[in-house]
Amino acid sequence: MSEQQVEGRDTRSRIQAVALELFTEQGYDKTSLREIAERLGVTKAALYYHFKSKEEIVESFMGDQTARIEKLIEWTTEQPRTLAARKEFLRRYADSMMEVQHHKIMRFFERNQATMKDRRPTKDFRGRMQGMIDFLVDADATPGRRLRASMALFTLHACWFVLDPDKISDEERMKTALEMAYELIEG
Repeated sequence: MSEQQVEGRDTRSRIQAVALELFTEQGYDKTSLREIAERLGVTKAALYYHFKSKEEIVESFMGDQTARIEKLIEWTTEQPRTLAARKEFLRRYADSMMEVQHHKIMRFFERNQATMKDRRPTKDFRGRMQGMIDFLVDADATPGRRLRASMALFTLHACWFVLDPDKISDEERMKTALEMAYELIEG
């Protein structure tokens, strides 16, 4: 990868991070591209080089997240439907969440529910969640088993909102959530 490509990717990532921060703090609708550019210390023209709209920014960080999830779902197609494979899937998903600070994206969606609920990235994410749940249960699973599998995934998300970051590290939060997720799929 050339230096220009690395710099471009870094700039793209910085834009995503700053936009996500502002969208979460102020709300998606109340944040302008000008404010994102100012926080970054760049001109609007420089921002437009990477993203033409706020929607493109959201689609980009959701697209990155979707690509990671699709890679995990693809991995599941090559795995037996065993408890060990399901636990490995949950571990990989948890690791992926830690790598990209997924909790910030979830907080963004939590705080912008009304604006985001009918947008394509949200609908796409719901579908992928169903694909992940499908791997965690057998095709003939009872509604209770399916709900437990769903709760195993949601536990990995909930730890960012429920467990106090001032009292527990990110690593401990995820470790605790992963242990609970394992218990849910074992039950």
